[in-house]
Amino acid sequence: MDFFEYKAIDTTGLTHHGRVDAINVADLEMRLKKMGLDLVNYKLIETTGPSMTGKGVKRRDLITFCFHMEQTARAGVPVIDSLQDLRDSTDNPRLREVLSAMIESIEGGQTLAASMKQFPSVFNDVFSSLVQAGEQTGEISEVFRHLGENLKWQDEQAAHTRKLLMYPAFVGTVVILVVFFLMIYLVPELLKFIKTMGHEIPAHTKVLIFVSNAFVDYWYIILFTPILAFIGITVGIKVSPGFHYKIDALKLKIPVVGPILKKIILTRLSNFFAIMYAAGITIIDCIRTSEEIAGNKVIASAMRQVGQQIADGSTLSESFRSTGLFPPLVLRMIRVGENTGALEESLQNVSYFYSRDVKDSIDRLQSMIEPFMTITLGAIVAWVMFSVLGPIYDLITKIKF
Repeated sequence: MDFFEYKAIDTTGLTHHGRVDAINVADLEMRLKKMGLDLVNYKLIETTGPSMTGKGVKRRDLITFCFHMEQTARAGVPVIDSLQDLRDSTDNPRLREVLSAMIESIEGGQTLAASMKQFPSVFNDVFSSLVQAGEQTGEISEVFRHLGENLKWQDEQAAHTRKLLMYPAFVGTVVILVVFFLMIYLVPELLKFIKTMGHEIPAHTKVLIFVSNAFVDYWYIILFTPILAFIGITVGIKVSPGFHYKIDALKLKIPVVGPILKKIILTRLSNFFAIMYAAGITIIDCIRTSEEIAGNKVIASAMRQVGQQIADGSTLSESFRSTGLFPPLVLRMIRVGENTGALEESLQNVSYFYSRDVKDSIDRLQSMIEPFMTITLGAIVAWVMFSVLGPIYDLITKIKF
């Protein structure tokens, strides 16, 4: 099956551009007809892989998809009719293409989960596996409800993260620009006058002169070293699994930020674990999937160790405790869930607790970052002014009128 880049118009005359897979041009026209579009022209793309049609589908689109599928499944609407209604109402042309391809796959005899697996860039393995479990157990509406809630939680966490990073990034950029301006332009001009005074220069002024000369002579090293270090770390992570593991371990040990990152990962794991377990997926499969969604090699390795111990006959709580990585709250809730047979509720409680804790921690960290950045900028400016104006003031006080 080939991919085509097309230009088409709808019934209102509005032009649409996109990409879709088709057997030939006739099949392309038929697919566009089902999308309510008339083909104007097309171009064959020499690339294979259905994931291309999923580019441009955002998390908000998936939240809408889950809510729509949950409501229609609860009302007993057939899957194909639900997908057709969503396809006809969505404003995202990429999602419309994906839904059209899914409808054709289902009409060809595939299940909903199997049609989703054709688009891994839209529906990841966890998403399609949960839908498959929901189809098998008949709880597809509950699965979509849990998936929608999880996507909303991810969207909220992303918003909190952006909120946390925007202010430090802006202030940090201002601080860097101010420091470069002071050290490269302003300080050298002021120091020219101080050097002609003929008096002994204080130690803090000598340090300022040294720093200013370093900025003037080696500004490119100072500017590009962090960039090259970032590129080197990124390449090292992709090339060396051992290096990737060490970097992920370092992330968890960073003061203040490390504990928050660990809580975010534990929240994601407990949330997905509860959803998968409620959908009827076995604990071993839940553990294996958790390795993939951890996003941290250290946590993934611990989950792999948990899976091995469970396979050897250990209980879930004992396996988690043996890793030494999970906090007492998680261990206690897992043990309570095992003893009472309510593991799903226990994991949901863990997820709820850490979700609140992460939000509060991010708010506290942001309240700490703002005054810290302000004090840092003020301290730099004060040091420069004191080092430059101090000798000038000493000279003025020694002048006899």
